[in-house]
Amino acid sequence: MKRLLTSFVALGLLAAGSLAWADTLTINGAGATFPYPIYSKWFDVYHTANPSIQFNYQSIGSGGGIRQISARTVDFGASDGPMTTQQLEDSPLRILHFPTVLGGVVPIYNVEGVTGKINFSQKAIAGIFLGSITKWNDPELQNSNPDIKLPGSDIVVVHRSDGSGTSYCWTDFLSKISTAWQLKVGKGTAVNWPVGLGGKGNEGVAGLVKETPGSIGYVELIYATHNNIDFGRLQNKAGKFVNCTTASVAAAAASAKMPNDFRVSITNPTGEDAYPASTFTWLLVYQNPPDKAKGKALVEFIKWMMIDGQKFTEDLGYVALPASVVEMEKIAINKIKI
Repeated sequence: MKRLLTSFVALGLLAAGSLAWADTLTINGAGATFPYPIYSKWFDVYHTANPSIQFNYQSIGSGGGIRQISARTVDFGASDGPMTTQQLEDSPLRILHFPTVLGGVVPIYNVEGVTGKINFSQKAIAGIFLGSITKWNDPELQNSNPDIKLPGSDIVVVHRSDGSGTSYCWTDFLSKISTAWQLKVGKGTAVNWPVGLGGKGNEGVAGLVKETPGSIGYVELIYATHNNIDFGRLQNKAGKFVNCTTASVAAAAASAKMPNDFRVSITNPTGEDAYPASTFTWLLVYQNPPDKAKGKALVEFIKWMMIDGQKFTEDLGYVALPASVVEMEKIAINKIKI
């Protein structure tokens, strides 16, 4: 009898555990590496407050996020570059964009003997990534850095090897400041890079730059600060060399006019204090979610993200959404059919 009772208790515990597991709704997403640190924080905090909802997010790059939501293999995607009109038209289900935070993409470098911040003129940064400026002591670089003795070593360019919203922001910026770049390369989550080595994800680019003397790459600000990698100032449209900070990214956003579909570029904006390689990042959500339970849970998360989630941005090096954008999103969220 005792053995039988023990068996019943074990079966009861197993059933209870199975019920608890069944009651947990897992929302699957994939995409941008840029916002991965803030998304991880949000998903953990939200799950703690709502134990029945958990998120499984794969940080695979914006290009992967766009492909997966278009293929209906995830419940949401994430991208630092908005989907093109053609991509939206090719998707079997209509996809909506929801801005989540803002950030800046910075030029990181590993230059022996240089401890100060390097100033990169618009001509210099475009020339480096085009491959026409190949030495660190090139006059275009040295003239912008009179207080730094730059070495005569070769410049090694590092770029993303995967489809990337960080690349979209960077190439969008380069396209706006260089006609040669616009005509030869253009903008996109993936482009045919004229020169350089490829690294996967912000993490891969940061790692390559850190271990390669004479190298330069681009990553989201948080990856530079967390990896203790030097990053320089970019010359903005007003001609000023601007450091990437939450204030200078916010200044870039202040000049943007947000369209109703939220697909906007804020690179190379007007404003003396604006950082020129700034961007929003977006969640990509089905307007008519195939799984209504997951769709409803995702809508509630987005509502939380717009208000409570923004409190975590500054500590992680991101910029909170402007109040005007939040108000627009509160209206747009009603377009999701749940």
